[in-house]
Amino acid sequence: MGKYIVRRLLQMIPVIIGTTFLLYVLSFALPGEPWQNRCGERACSASYIAAFKAEYNLDKPLLVQYFMYMGKLLRGDLGINFYNNSVASELAARYPTTIKLALIAIAFEIVVGIAGGVLAGIKKGRFIDSFVTVSSLVVISIPIFVIGGMAQWLVLQLHLNNVIPVTASAGTINQLILPGMVLGSLSVAYAARLTRTTLVENLRADYVRTAKAKGLSQPTVIGVHTLRNSLIPVVTFIGFDFGGLMGGAVVTERLFNINGIGGFIYRSIIQKDGVSVVGAVTVLVLVYVLVNLLVDILYGVLDPRISHE
Repeated sequence: MGKYIVRRLLQMIPVIIGTTFLLYVLSFALPGEPWQNRCGERACSASYIAAFKAEYNLDKPLLVQYFMYMGKLLRGDLGINFYNNSVASELAARYPTTIKLALIAIAFEIVVGIAGGVLAGIKKGRFIDSFVTVSSLVVISIPIFVIGGMAQWLVLQLHLNNVIPVTASAGTINQLILPGMVLGSLSVAYAARLTRTTLVENLRADYVRTAKAKGLSQPTVIGVHTLRNSLIPVVTFIGFDFGGLMGGAVVTERLFNINGIGGFIYRSIIQKDGVSVVGAVTVLVLVYVLVNLLVDILYGVLDPRISHE
């Protein structure tokens, strides 16, 4: 296991280098100039533009800029953005909110999605199976901003906004419950359908028939034998999804006025602040590849037949 983890960590190096290079090139290739609108209604003077370029190394070739940035990144420095703020401090102020939002969405996805998929798989062909299948299809078909708007409208119509806030500017757990459920709604539908499909398939396997022939009860057969094997693709999906959620959902964060990573990246793109964009997305890439490594390790926990050696 140790060799496998070291090998995977070494494989991350070219991934991170390639990703950061593409991010850097694309971020600084955005149309427009980053010093625009920084001098009020007047056009910026030539001296100001020259000083701005020199301060952020924009007067150097793109490859030179990238290698200078990577030199700082290897020292753990994400750079200073175009507003003279540390990108690391900007992310540190927003990441706790995004982490809480992602954890609420994942918890909602695990509890509701897997439970609904298990019920649908056990009761295949019955009402609960049809209900889960149809409802998940409906949720998948609706854009996330529509789901969020409907959720806010419903809370206001039921006068529950004192219990379930419809905005989350402070980023407290209570405020993040509704946006977390909205953010995880699409994933719940996918997790339920995936759990149901794999469970139905495994219930027809030979080892399940053998377990039933030995006299094991249905809860034991499903809980101990079938469900563990059925969760392998679900864990893969949840792991990938968690990596994506950590990036912050731009639409959800803007809809609920959440000061998280997604909103920060969106504002940085609008302001043509390439340093902030590259720094924020680089951290997200690191989180994503580490979560994928954790998912691969969990395979061996769910199924002892899977070996990483």
